[in-house]
Amino acid sequence: MTPGTADRPLMPIEDFEDLAEVAPKGVRLEYVDGRVRTKDALSVEDFEELERRAPETVRLEYVNGKLEVKAMPDGNHREIFVWLQEQCMQHRPDLRVYGESGVRTEAYRKGRARTDGAVALKGHFKGHGEWSASNGILMAVEITSHDRDTNQRDRIDKPVGYAAVDIPVYLLIDRDSSTVVVYSEPQDGRYQQKAAHSWGTPVDLPEPLGFSLDTEELKDYAE
Repeated sequence: MTPGTADRPLMPIEDFEDLAEVAPKGVRLEYVDGRVRTKDALSVEDFEELERRAPETVRLEYVNGKLEVKAMPDGNHREIFVWLQEQCMQHRPDLRVYGESGVRTEAYRKGRARTDGAVALKGHFKGHGEWSASNGILMAVEITSHDRDTNQRDRIDKPVGYAAVDIPVYLLIDRDSSTVVVYSEPQDGRYQQKAAHSWGTPVDLPEPLGFSLDTEELKDYAE
């Protein structure tokens, strides 16, 4: 990990000020310890309106009824995403890895997650709005960022949110531990199977994907 990255604020004060300026009426934001929070309970409708108005430099999610900010991807994050695209295309030319996909998650589809990647058949998202239903998404993908909230967001909240809407596979590429974690078999709001693999070892993806990832290249992005 680059020294000091985990201590950086999730949102620069300048971005917070820009976001607060465009917030819908009735949505009161506050800036605490580098994080943006709402002073009152936030409805999913108000979140969607806030997200539509947000500056391009701000990526927002709605997790467990709370406003969350995702860190912007750095160079290694982007390279890992391209690696995954190439792997999927090699084994399954009928699939695509869609970046920055807005997905309705959690019980009753009340969550709004912006996945690092969503694997689906080519053409799946044609005609969709900004927040898609989970139906047809074969695998959700998150690549950890070096911020203080990545543990809660990617390792705890996201598996629950994705399992709740029956996304068959959740792939977590964990840069802190240099592992690829495969969650599968969603049932009753939880993934029943979880398997962690060190970078450099083959990673078998269960059906409906049914192929193995060669993770040797990921060693180039160890920090």
